[in-house]
Amino acid sequence: MLPPILSSFKAKHPKMCFETSLSDGLVNIVDDDYDLAIRISSQPSDKFTIWRKIRVVPRILVAAPGSRFVDMSHPNELTPDDCLAYSGESRRENWVLSDGGSSIVISAGRAFSANSGEVLADMAADGAGVALLPGFNIAEHIHSGRLVHVFKGWTPPDLWLTLYYPPYQALPPRIASFSKFFEEQVAAHMVMPD
Repeated sequence: MLPPILSSFKAKHPKMCFETSLSDGLVNIVDDDYDLAIRISSQPSDKFTIWRKIRVVPRILVAAPGSRFVDMSHPNELTPDDCLAYSGESRRENWVLSDGGSSIVISAGRAFSANSGEVLADMAADGAGVALLPGFNIAEHIHSGRLVHVFKGWTPPDLWLTLYYPPYQALPPRIASFSKFFEEQVAAHMVMPD
């Protein structure tokens, strides 16, 4: 939903100029001289920058309907080769899942990993394995029936959608204006699957 937010903001502030750089990796906002970053990550621990939590971003386990994964009753039946890992460095990851009482760790990405949620969603929809992805990456696939939620009782820690700033003394007016607009647009339009 970022392109319509940017277009709407530009229409509202036609004299304002801005540059956008897209990356699934974590940028060093200070050294790389950015005014702000939009991040989806675990709860931040950086004490030298400013974080503004916009909303929680839940993740769910998904697989293609009709695949062998939908018939499994417990996530510990998955092998590392069954799990499509999201990794900024295209490496393996560990999925920490909880059923509300106990937790398990699943190794993911031995056979495949990628730094793109869209690629992983498409691969899972093609039957290549189970993916653990944020709702926005899979909402269209869930709606169209190409993916289904598996292991519904098991959930990972939520991610945060945040605006991330250098250590400003006070937000510059243009950054404050965009931040407020972004937060309003996300609240009004970001849809997550059930």
